[in-house]
Amino acid sequence: MTNLTNSNKRNSYILIICGLILLSLGIFLSVSIGAKDIDFSTMINSVFGNGNDINSKIIRDVRIPRALAGVLVGGFLAVSGAIMQGITRNPIAEPSVIGITQGATFMVAIALVLQQVNPNVVIGGFSLMIFAFIGASISGLFVYFISSRSMGKTDPVKLTLAGTALGTLLISLATGAAMYFNLSQQLSFWINGGFIGVNWEGVKLLFIVGIIGMGCAMLISKRITILSLGEDVAIGLGENTNRTRFIAIVIVILLTGASVSVAGNIIFVGLIIPQIVKKLVGVDFKYIIPCSFVLGSVLIVYSDVISRLINPPYETPIGSLTALLGVPVFIYLIRKEVK
Repeated sequence: MTNLTNSNKRNSYILIICGLILLSLGIFLSVSIGAKDIDFSTMINSVFGNGNDINSKIIRDVRIPRALAGVLVGGFLAVSGAIMQGITRNPIAEPSVIGITQGATFMVAIALVLQQVNPNVVIGGFSLMIFAFIGASISGLFVYFISSRSMGKTDPVKLTLAGTALGTLLISLATGAAMYFNLSQQLSFWINGGFIGVNWEGVKLLFIVGIIGMGCAMLISKRITILSLGEDVAIGLGENTNRTRFIAIVIVILLTGASVSVAGNIIFVGLIIPQIVKKLVGVDFKYIIPCSFVLGSVLIVYSDVISRLINPPYETPIGSLTALLGVPVFIYLIRKEVK
């Protein structure tokens, strides 16, 4: 057991180091690539605060916050998926599969409609995050409770079916509202996901939420590990399973709500990354959470770069790219569970 633990610990360190190297390269590419060609010297000067020309402002106020937002959003979604899979013991549980991201997107649509109906209502970044949190909270808790056979025992099949049904309903309602109020173009960003228009305000909000959410996630990582071993085992070890699940759900809602409020509905990140991480570092969430954060960041940063290269100067929705990766994994896991 000790040798296995040491092996998992070593693998987690290797994974984090390799991930950070890839992430550093991805951030460099993200800052370098865009609709406007900017030379390397201008980019370096802009990073260190020199230069006030238009190219320097593009680097400082558009590309750098966009790259940092990709790091945080990718990490948050991956960690949220890992936590969901741990507390439900369901390998296909993740924020987009159980309707959390769709709930946040729906409330963002409501916010846009309110702003359209009453021009005096101005909804900024923080207000939009509050709307996203409310939507994520309502949909996440609703799906969680209706899929519970009894308090603390969640049926994985019901969880997936209820989440898929509610998520489809909420996205349909959001799309219908957008069409009725001529907001389809604005809402398409939130439905498909992306980092167009991300600014420093959004990065600051993500950073604040990340300190709280990731800090709490690491604090309860041991409890999530125990809970992932099974209800009877957790109770036998003296774990308050209901309290742990509630805290974990709140963390997921916090991280997911912040991510959706900045980057829209990016799907399947929380499904793909935890599965890879568990294969490499085992079942201890003390290692799964930080490794998931790093690999999730790598996935989204590179997806963002690829989205700008497929059809320049236009951008391919990031949600489409993650879906291409996530759907095969989802089908594989469903077939594995059925067997």
